[in-house]
Amino acid sequence: MRIYLDNCCYNRPFDDQRQERIHMESEAVFAVLRRGIQQIDEIIGSSILELEINGISNDAKKEKVKNLYKIVKTSIQYTEKIYHRAEELSKQSNIRSFDRLHIASAEQGNVEILLTTDDKLIKQCSNMDLTVKVMNPLNYIMEVFNNE
Repeated sequence: MRIYLDNCCYNRPFDDQRQERIHMESEAVFAVLRRGIQQIDEIIGSSILELEINGISNDAKKEKVKNLYKIVKTSIQYTEKIYHRAEELSKQSNIRSFDRLHIASAEQGNVEILLTTDDKLIKQCSNMDLTVKVMNPLNYIMEVFNNE
């Protein structure tokens, strides 16, 4: 399975872990990354994701996120095709620009699942015609465990 984690996912383990949901999503992100290390799933990244990670203002957090991102072996490079697909998506919904670019990059990379902890994005994508399934990492891991 080709999996794309958005910036929210890479940042989740460094959010306030005292909140149960955040802690559970963090553990799910780690489980997804372990599946990548074990080569059960292929973790895909993008130049858009790298740009967003490099924009993290807290240097310590940025280095931690970059360390997690090292699992990525394939990075989808930004192209005009991705730009045009993101523009198409802007006509279908009011999804934020980086999120549209993540979706377009994931589609370009033939990714099956795009993981995010952004509930609003998941809801918006549920009504759109996408070639990638957008879901929460916790839901993905629960599906995987139920099917194994």
